[in-house]
Amino acid sequence: MREFETVTGGQITVPDPDCLVHLQFRRFAGCPVCNLHLQSVRRRHDEIVRAGIREVVFFHSPVDELREHVTELPFAVVADPDKRVYVEYGVESAPRALLDPRAWGPIARAIFLGLVRRAPLPSRSPVGGRLGLPADFLIAPDGAVVASKHGEHAYDQWSVDEVLAYADEFRAARESNRKRTDESRSRG
Repeated sequence: MREFETVTGGQITVPDPDCLVHLQFRRFAGCPVCNLHLQSVRRRHDEIVRAGIREVVFFHSPVDELREHVTELPFAVVADPDKRVYVEYGVESAPRALLDPRAWGPIARAIFLGLVRRAPLPSRSPVGGRLGLPADFLIAPDGAVVASKHGEHAYDQWSVDEVLAYADEFRAARESNRKRTDESRSRG
C-alpha cells in the first residue's frame, strides 16, 4: 500500500481497500489531448464513483505547473516530475506519441477546444518532455492489477466505458469465484 500527495495537498492510498482504483498516467501539465480525455472522465465521474472506482491521475509535471490545469477535476491528481511511479509501471515516452497518425485528429481537436475555452497554455518545455505515452491500470483492493493498457500514441487510453466494463468483468469473476468457494465448502 502506498500513499501519494495530491496536487491539492490531500492524501490518496493505492490500492484502496474499499474500491477499485483506476490509475491513469498522462503526459504533462496542460497537455491538450490529456485535457480532452480528462474532461470525458470529469463529465462521467459520478457514474465512475457509483461503479466503485476511484480515479487517480499521474502527470510527469511538478505541482506548481499542474495546479492551474487541474482545478476543475473532481478526482485525485498526483505530480510525478521525476517519473518514479511511471518507471514502476513501465510507462514510457517515445516519438510515436505524436508521430502516430491516429493521434493527429484528437490533437487538433484538443488544441482547438483549448483555444476556444481559453485553457491555460502548457509550458513551452514541459518537465519530462512532450513524448509521453498514456497508460491505464485498474487496481483491485488487494493490490492486484486487474487490467492494464500501455498507449501506443498520445491519445490511446481507455474510454470511461472501457474502465466500467473492466470493473464489471472483475466483479463478475470475483462473484463467480466466491460462489465456487461457497459450493466447495458446502460439499466438504
